[in-house]
Amino acid sequence: MLGKTIGSLRHSDTFFLALTLFYLLFSVVPAWAGVTEPDPRAQEEFDFMNLLSKKGLHDLEDERWNAYGQFTYISSWKGAFPASYTNLNGSINSLLPGSERSFSGTATLYLGFKTWQGGEVYFVPEMISMRPLSDLKGLGGAIQNFEMQKGGSETPVYYQSRLFFKQTWGFGGDRIRLDSDPMQLGTTVDSRRLVVRIGNFSVIDFFDKNSYSGDLRRQFLNMAFMTYAAFDFAADARGYTWGMVSEYFHDDWAVRFGHVATSIDPNQLAIDSRIFTYYGQQIELEHKHRLYDRPGSIRILAYRNHENMGKFSDAISAFQSNHNKNATTCTGFNYGSGNAGAPDLCWARKPNDKIGIGINIEQQVADDIGLFFRGMYSDGKTEVFSYTSTDRSISLGALANGSRWERKKDSLGIGFAAGWISSQHARYLNMGGVDGFVGDGRIKAGAEHVVDIFYSANLLNLPLWVTADYQHITNPGFNADRGPVNIYGMRVHAEF
Repeated sequence: MLGKTIGSLRHSDTFFLALTLFYLLFSVVPAWAGVTEPDPRAQEEFDFMNLLSKKGLHDLEDERWNAYGQFTYISSWKGAFPASYTNLNGSINSLLPGSERSFSGTATLYLGFKTWQGGEVYFVPEMISMRPLSDLKGLGGAIQNFEMQKGGSETPVYYQSRLFFKQTWGFGGDRIRLDSDPMQLGTTVDSRRLVVRIGNFSVIDFFDKNSYSGDLRRQFLNMAFMTYAAFDFAADARGYTWGMVSEYFHDDWAVRFGHVATSIDPNQLAIDSRIFTYYGQQIELEHKHRLYDRPGSIRILAYRNHENMGKFSDAISAFQSNHNKNATTCTGFNYGSGNAGAPDLCWARKPNDKIGIGINIEQQVADDIGLFFRGMYSDGKTEVFSYTSTDRSISLGALANGSRWERKKDSLGIGFAAGWISSQHARYLNMGGVDGFVGDGRIKAGAEHVVDIFYSANLLNLPLWVTADYQHITNPGFNADRGPVNIYGMRVHAEF
């Protein structure tokens, strides 16, 4: 039976099986990647599950299991840029002003299994190899490659990105078909339902979704477009955590709440198991609508983190009262700054809260064009713990597919994003302090801006895309004394 099936495959089927075999061999090599849930796959897409379905070997509408995968390679080049100073007085977090090259390669396998009616389990192993620009220092929210993770290396590393249980309870309304996708079994559910997930996942798998600025393996390359740059969602250094997320859907409305674990130290891998002592919480309200008969959504998200983190004002006060409490003398967790004349957050860490609120809007304006906007305000009192150094952020832009020029699987995007830091944060950096990503030794505070323009071309009508990308970053690290920076990128992305 298997031999007959293989013998009947077309040339494109053979290519796909070869690509799948390559992926399986590649993914077992020991290797913050794409931490958002992947966008839906087109039902006519040429991938593994559709191949089985076409051969009559799998039911996509009532799945007991599914398996999907992806491979993404991104290469970036940064030209030399002007800088009045770099790593002043022993500070260590400047973006280096010379030319640099960077890359990342990721491979992911998405596995889903049905346990019983409404019950599902998802397991997602992943691999990454990477070389960041300037050791991932000197950019605030405008990190040029969204796949970058704190502490990554060129040596491939394999890890479990997700392992969670999902239970759905229906409460009536319309019957809705959920298509087979990565991290989603094909099934039919009620439009009014409660969904609970427990386990290992990324917060932005389920919060702050956006059709035109979310799954950056298909869209923009800059991290400022993956979620709110000011959303310091609880996670380890790769962007994943453990906890619970519950969602209630009521037709066009949805409300979701998450309570998750945080890392023990800022932007480190070890997760604190004391999930009711230190934690991140977020709540989001979503409404889907139609404007002039075109779909759109509005989401409002608020978050609160309770973590063992330092306030900028406390670090400054500790240094001013005793200059021995500087960036070089702390024996606890610190970033290794050599600036003996600067305050350090190490001397200020204690249980503190960080809060923020944001709005996310997406709207289709033509059959092949969509617009998006995000904006978030965080309090800016405490250090970055899990995401970027940004305290307030906006991003907006447009995404178009190639239907207008008869390349419907191509896409073109242009986006603008800006991030700011609070006055307390700027004062701390101006005294020579550093946080997880920025700290030049001094600062002329300014908004960090990025313009990201890309074109993604589909190859051979297969699930394979090559993307050219250009980014212009102003005031890197929120410092008007440095930059602007031009970054050129290329991405190869395959799905199966």
